This record gives sequence, structure tokens and C-alpha cells, in this order.
Amino acid sequence: MLRPSSAHLRHRPALFAWLRVTWLAMSVLAVAAGMAGAALAQVQPREAHVVEVDAIISPITERYITRALEEAERSGAEAVVITLDTPGGLLSATRDITEKLLAAPVPVAVYVSPQGAHAASAGTFVTAAAHIAAMAPGTNIGAASPIGGQGEDLDETLKEKVFEDTAAQIRAIAETRGRPSEPLEATVLEAKSYTAEEALEVGIIDVIAVNVNDLLKQIDGRTVVILAEDGERSVTLHTADAPVRNIRMGLFDRILSYIADPNIAFLLISLGGLGLFVELWNPGLIFPGVAGLVALVLGLAALGSLPGNWAGAALILLAFVLFSIEFNVDGFGVFGALGVASIVLGGILLFAHFGTPSPVLPDIRVSWWAITPVAGTMGIGVLLFAREVGRTRREQFRQGTPEPILIGMTGMVSAALAPEGKVRVRGETWTARALDGSHIERGASVVVRTEHGALLEVERAE
Repeated sequence: MLRPSSAHLRHRPALFAWLRVTWLAMSVLAVAAGMAGAALAQVQPREAHVVEVDAIISPITERYITRALEEAERSGAEAVVITLDTPGGLLSATRDITEKLLAAPVPVAVYVSPQGAHAASAGTFVTAAAHIAAMAPGTNIGAASPIGGQGEDLDETLKEKVFEDTAAQIRAIAETRGRPSEPLEATVLEAKSYTAEEALEVGIIDVIAVNVNDLLKQIDGRTVVILAEDGERSVTLHTADAPVRNIRMGLFDRILSYIADPNIAFLLISLGGLGLFVELWNPGLIFPGVAGLVALVLGLAALGSLPGNWAGAALILLAFVLFSIEFNVDGFGVFGALGVASIVLGGILLFAHFGTPSPVLPDIRVSWWAITPVAGTMGIGVLLFAREVGRTRREQFRQGTPEPILIGMTGMVSAALAPEGKVRVRGETWTARALDGSHIERGASVVVRTEHGALLEVERAE
């Protein structure tokens, strides 16, 4: 059995002493690094999160602001700055946003910018609900009077009810935020609008700033009251040197925000109907059907994000049914013209509202610059194509088909044969007659046995 040498034993205490010194030095360095990190964290200013809202106030906007407030609370942001440029929006979304801002766990500043921007209707409520309200030079705020869905004045009874409810809401916001209620109430009762300088003079806003950095410097040192878990708490802002972090919309919300436009929604629904129409007329192409379905879903999603009228969407889709009838019955353009009229009427009604109007929604409608080209192009295309289909069928009927091309092919009965009706063969609709004179119900499979011009004789497929 081997034993350690006496020299090895003599060096062991020295080794242990070196390890102890090394361990002690590393511990001191770790503590020092932690203290330095803590000191640096205290010195390093917290971020100011910037949220950009430059569209109609909608459920998309509400989700975006809610997510930004949650992210600011989670990351310990010093403040949230919402840059605002909006013509108004949905009352439900506006109420949800003001509720979130009044109960925000972090300081929030709403900043109407850039120059030339406005916070109209719903934007007035959102601005007033912030801890700090600010505007850029050359901007305006107000004009929150309720109007009808097409911009018309309301009748006196309905007007009084809607005005009083809306005025009470903005008074409650003003009282909560310590702002003068009279000038804010005037935006509702008198459709009053203020420039940035006028809004500052009457106390609607707190600051006029040329940009976000200027705003952060001006509000530095201000004290605001936020709602914490243990109740109200005063917070002093330290934003002069705060690094700015832009909070972007998620990809899905960005897509919805882009398509939540009356004209784009109209185009998507029209293109979706056209794609499905082409796929049904020529089964197997696949791409028109898939593209049409995607466009239609996006169009309906956009319609759901805005105060849309589903009757308008139904009329647009009805137009393609009428176009299909035009191709199949040789309507001499009657059904095609009705289809064009249906598209035009659908575009007009797509955002028409006939119920109680929203007090904070701007006038929304599909532009004639969108309706006219779509209806005109589709109408001309359908009428020309229907004319060509009818001419081909008439020539076949007069001359007969030189060579049988459908005999032996399988089709489907689209209108019951009793004994005559309609069948679809190779993507086309033909007049057909049961070969044995029997009744063949709609949807049954048949086989073409003979051709007589535009008339097919068929029998039930086994």
C-alpha cells in the first residue's frame, strides 16, 4: 500500500490556505459586483414606453393600449406616452380605453402629435383620461358632439339623451383627473374644438411639447396619482433622461389595423366573392378559391372591427350569385345589371347605420372612388363574358356540334330532370333530358349519352 510522501504532506496546508484566500477574494468580488449593479440600477433611469395610435379608435386600439400598459407595469417603466392622432372611434372601445387609463398602474401621458394631428370625438375622451394631457403645436382637440351615422343631425329627443349621457361621461373623466369640466363638456354640447394654445389656456391639457423628448423633459418632476394594488399612490416622474422604447403592435393587430378601413374592407369582400365565384365556375383551379376565401375572411374581420352593416356584405356577395345566373340562363344582361346594382348598393350600405348613433364615431363610408371602379370593371367583364357564352351556345344550337365532346362524361343534375332540366358537365351548365323520360332528382350523378346541339340526353350513373 502506497503512502503519501512527507514532502506532499508538508505542501497540503499551503494548498488549503491558497484555496481559502481564493474563495474569500471571489466572495468579496461577487458582493462588490452586486452592490455596484444595485447602485447602477438606481442611477440608470427607467424607460419611457411610447405607443403610437394614428387610426380610428377600435377594439384593435383597445387591445394595443392594454398590452402596452401591462408591458409597462411588468418591466417597471417610468411612464407610458401615447401619441394620438384620430378622427374618433367606437363608443365601446373608447369607454374601455378610458377605463384602462383611469385605472392605469403606471403614469400615462397622452400626446396629440405630430403637428397637424387632431384628437377629435373619441380622442378627446382618451386625452382627458390620461394622467398628463399634452399637445404639439398646430394640433387641435374637441368636436365631440354626437351625430348620426351618415353625419346628419339627430332629432331632438334622441339628441338630448345622447348628449346628456356623453356629457356626463366626460364630466366624470374631468373630475377624476382634476381638469375643468366646462370646456370639456363644451366639446360635447357645443361641438367646441380647441387649438393646442387654447386647450392649455382653459386647462384641458397640461403641456405643449414639440416632440416626445421635449415632453419627457417638461413633465420631469411632476407628481401624479396612480392606482396600485394597495390603493392610490403618488408618483414623482423622472423622465428627463429616460431612454425611449417604442411598443409596437403585434403582427396580427397590425394587419387588422391596416385593413380596418371602409374602402379596404369593401375591396376585400368584393375580391373574396370574385375569387369564390371563379373557383365555382371553374372547379379545380384552387388558387382563386383559396385567395378568395382568405380575402373574404379578412374583409369580414375588418367589418367586425368597424361599425359595419352586414346587409351590405350580403348584397355584395349576392351580386356574384346574379352574375352566375346571367351566365347560365342567357338573361340578356338583366341579371348582370342587377349584380352591378347589388355591388353599388352593398358598398353604400356596408357602413350605413340606422340605429342609435355613436356619440364619438366619425362619419365612415366607402368612397365612390372605390365603389365605381369595382362595380364598373366587374359589370363590363361579366356582361362581355356572358355575351360570349351566349353566342357560343347559340352557334352550337344552330350548327350542332361537329364532333361529340361530352358523350360518356359524368355530370351532376343542377335542376331536376322531369324529364328536362339542367346538368353541370365539365364546369358548364347544359340543358338536359333524361334518356328514358324518367325523373332524376337534383344532385344525382348522370352520364351523357347523346348530344343534340345545346341539349344533352343523359341517364342516371350507376
